[in-house]
Amino acid sequence: MGASRDLDFSEYFAARVQRFRRVAFAFCGDWHQAEDLVQAMFVQLYRRWRRVRPDTVDAYARRILLNLFLAGRRTSVREYVTSVVPEQESPPARDSHIRLDVERALSDLTPRQRAMVVLRFLEDLPVAEVASLLGVAEGTVKSQTARGVEALRAVLPAPTGEER
Repeated sequence: MGASRDLDFSEYFAARVQRFRRVAFAFCGDWHQAEDLVQAMFVQLYRRWRRVRPDTVDAYARRILLNLFLAGRRTSVREYVTSVVPEQESPPARDSHIRLDVERALSDLTPRQRAMVVLRFLEDLPVAEVASLLGVAEGTVKSQTARGVEALRAVLPAPTGEER
């Protein structure tokens, strides 16, 4: 039983780790923090692996990741702006200037707004599921997502025909 459990979890991990890294990065905007969030998520998921139903494992993992992100935002130390920019290697990307603009714009949203925008548009979840994940009313998800998208549109350039 234990070997089968480990094999099932290993297969799930291999199939989903990149997806959850992408979502975690969209939540926090930092690859190192995203790695930590995903690692902590998989540790918590493994502890409960026997009790998680196979048909709800993605939703359960997403819920763990979201809770870790929101809890970390409440307890983490704030960043301070300095006059010296630290050397930071950006991940390879086709449109890195657009990616940086989106990351910067997302970082200006509140953590819950950012989570709602990421879950609605990156994860393509329905309003009801996002509301359930965050423990808020569907109307709250709709209004906060609309405000978040409006804030993003205010700071991001309008897409050209090539970028759509």
